[in-house]
Amino acid sequence: MTTQSAHSQITDGMVRRALVSSVVGTAIEWYDFFLYATASALVFGHLFFPKFDPVVGTLASFGTFMVGYVARPFGAVFFGHFGDRIGRKATLVATLFIMGAATFIIGILPTYDSIGIWAPALLILMRLFQGIGVGGEWGGAVLMVVETAPAEKRGFYGSFPQMGVPIGLLMSTGVFALASQLPNEQFMSWGWRIPFLISFLLIIVGLFIRLRVTESPVFRELKEAKAVAKAPLIELLRTYPKQIILAIGTRFATDITFNVINVFMLAYGTQQLGLPRSVFLEAILIGCAVELITLPLFGRLSDMIGRRTVYMLGAIFVTIYGFVFFALIETLQPAYIILAYVLGIAFSQASTYGVQSTWFSEIFGTRVRYTGASLPYQIAGIITSGPAPLLSAWLFAEYQSTTPIALYIAVTAIISLVSAYFLEETFRHNLTDRKVGATVPESN
Repeated sequence: MTTQSAHSQITDGMVRRALVSSVVGTAIEWYDFFLYATASALVFGHLFFPKFDPVVGTLASFGTFMVGYVARPFGAVFFGHFGDRIGRKATLVATLFIMGAATFIIGILPTYDSIGIWAPALLILMRLFQGIGVGGEWGGAVLMVVETAPAEKRGFYGSFPQMGVPIGLLMSTGVFALASQLPNEQFMSWGWRIPFLISFLLIIVGLFIRLRVTESPVFRELKEAKAVAKAPLIELLRTYPKQIILAIGTRFATDITFNVINVFMLAYGTQQLGLPRSVFLEAILIGCAVELITLPLFGRLSDMIGRRTVYMLGAIFVTIYGFVFFALIETLQPAYIILAYVLGIAFSQASTYGVQSTWFSEIFGTRVRYTGASLPYQIAGIITSGPAPLLSAWLFAEYQSTTPIALYIAVTAIISLVSAYFLEETFRHNLTDRKVGATVPESN
């Protein structure tokens, strides 16, 4: 198999459909996932853990938020197996359906006052399904684009599925912001359910778009050659142990900052600083809107100077920025809070996240690429994204200061910087090579 033969089958229409499908699908998946994050900071502590005092209730709610991250590696392994053996397209249809169903059910769940302990138990179960769905979604959505894109623009096109995060966050935060305009009693009674119920309509749209996409030509050639891996996970662990570990390490700088800013800060800003939740929701909306511009810019830059170079520059920025972020927030001025979120989401997060989709795809061979791209991304969530709001809340409760949280961000960003240094540069590699190391022919 050669890169030329795989890409000779590609048309502009295929590239456009892959882009639209991946962006829309990931946006819906992340909309569902982030709804839970927002609700865990603003709603679930009161409605599903009411026997606790406010601080402990928030901690318990953040604990259920983490459950989704624990489930994500299982989704990566399960759907990665079928994505590497059967195909990217069928797997992505299944993940979208699972995610949407779990989110819709959360919207109709009775609260603690109605069914007691069963309420948080069912909430946790639905969060598990959300985690499994997201765990299988990201890798496949990325591969549909990266394996279809022209080689010299893989970084640019590969950054588009990453837009699912700011679009999903933009959608979830925007809908939540609208619902929160209701009087507090109505919002806490039924208004918070509306964003979850809307997911049903979004899933119908997403499935319609995704079913029209053709299979990745790179994977299709592999399947026609009967070269599909029999046990993708085992082959991955045997062949790419170093890449898996280093890829996990690069997730720290991206994940921890993101969840401190977008989850912990909602609770901290409203409960400790006494600011209205609308201030933070609006700042998140603006930050996400700007990130829609910066993500493809960082992706395109990686096509010119390399994935590793762009990522390492971003990790250095993250190391410093935690201290700046909290200083801006604690001015209590809306303009500075918005600036803090724009820099935090559109630059701190985007500079590292924007290149990871393509970078992770290029690290692994086609036979195990779905599992390979998904597994480190999702494993990292257990030790980075999931605990971040909970650990941040504990650090503040223990020290009554945000400085330890900024130090936490800085130390973990340094871990990512070191990991990126030792992870190979791939922006000139041939996607169809089983091992990294060959350059892309100029004709491609």
